[in-house]
Amino acid sequence: MPENTLRAHDERFWETFVDRYDVDAGGPLNLENGYFGRMSRTVVEEYQRNIEFVNRGNSLYVRQHFDREHGEAIRLQVAKLIHVPPSTVALATSAVDALQTLIRNYNGLKPGDQVLISDVEYESVKSAMRWLARQRGAEVVELVHPHPASFDSLVGTYRETFIRYPRLKLMPLTYVNHLTGLVMPVQAIAAAAREFDVDIILDGAHALGQIEFDLKKLGIQFAGFNLQKWIGGPLALGFLYIAPQRLADIDPDMDEATYPATDIRSRTPHSTPNIPALLTLPLVFEEHRALGGASAKGARLCYLRDMWVSAVRNVPGIEVMTPDDRRLYCGITSMRFTAQNDQQAMADRLLDDYGIFTVVRKTSVGPCIRITPGLITLGRDIERLTRALTDLSRI
Repeated sequence: MPENTLRAHDERFWETFVDRYDVDAGGPLNLENGYFGRMSRTVVEEYQRNIEFVNRGNSLYVRQHFDREHGEAIRLQVAKLIHVPPSTVALATSAVDALQTLIRNYNGLKPGDQVLISDVEYESVKSAMRWLARQRGAEVVELVHPHPASFDSLVGTYRETFIRYPRLKLMPLTYVNHLTGLVMPVQAIAAAAREFDVDIILDGAHALGQIEFDLKKLGIQFAGFNLQKWIGGPLALGFLYIAPQRLADIDPDMDEATYPATDIRSRTPHSTPNIPALLTLPLVFEEHRALGGASAKGARLCYLRDMWVSAVRNVPGIEVMTPDDRRLYCGITSMRFTAQNDQQAMADRLLDDYGIFTVVRKTSVGPCIRITPGLITLGRDIERLTRALTDLSRI
């Protein structure tokens, strides 16, 4: 059995790991870790020190040291995280910020072209694509994926759409669907898109930190990520990626001139960033690597996910929305109570009656309850969840 799989099952290790984090004593069990991840205690302490350090040094430090040295060193580490040259990444405040920057500055559309959005994309990404289409005189094509999804159905639906709409030029693609946790077969979809000359902007918000990937192997030219979900960084940190041969296809942001047009940093607005948060990233990355990186985190999260899904998959009154094909899921999975119309009321019952916090998401086939274990979730927490779901299924 691989080392990461062995560790994923090792409750004694993870009980020790939990001690690295501060949580509200007596608070509800948080199974909504998809919003943002906790920082470890050492990261919080480092962040606080950096706040005090920057406050003391003020503009002298920022102008003479951070701008010239430290900021670039951190960008190099961000690039190393996804195994790309630093010249291909630019810092942003979030994945949404990065994705919207890529979308609004994409210059490959002309009147009459088409852009594609699907039901699994993040709402801010869909609205940005609609805005881009209006600005460029393009048509918006909207795709709804069949449910339940399979690897072949997902790839086949895109291929059929590319054939049906030959003027398609651009589409976003969410690596891990924020609604149900469905992991899209990115490499296969990107290969089909290349056949029809359709560019992809990848939303990697939920993938980074829990899925090992190689952007070049995936065939991805443009992507946006954040560092606050599974990497363990402070809030309001993200970055974008542009393949070096495609930099000219994304315009400088609103004619941003702080950096030359040959520098990817001109593709984002120039402003004063959250420097204390950025200075905390070296420690964040060190802890991420020390744990085993995305492969170790992903193995643990999938183990926890499998625990509760296997326990309730065949329970009458419960539908698990995410398939069990290992290629198509990660730590996030959604379910619904089939005898109940109001899933929010059931999520409220989980919180009020069982002390378990989850979140409701609306999909094309109706609302569902998204359940997302975290790195400090333990096996006994999942057992508590399965008992609660089984009880509520009988209502």
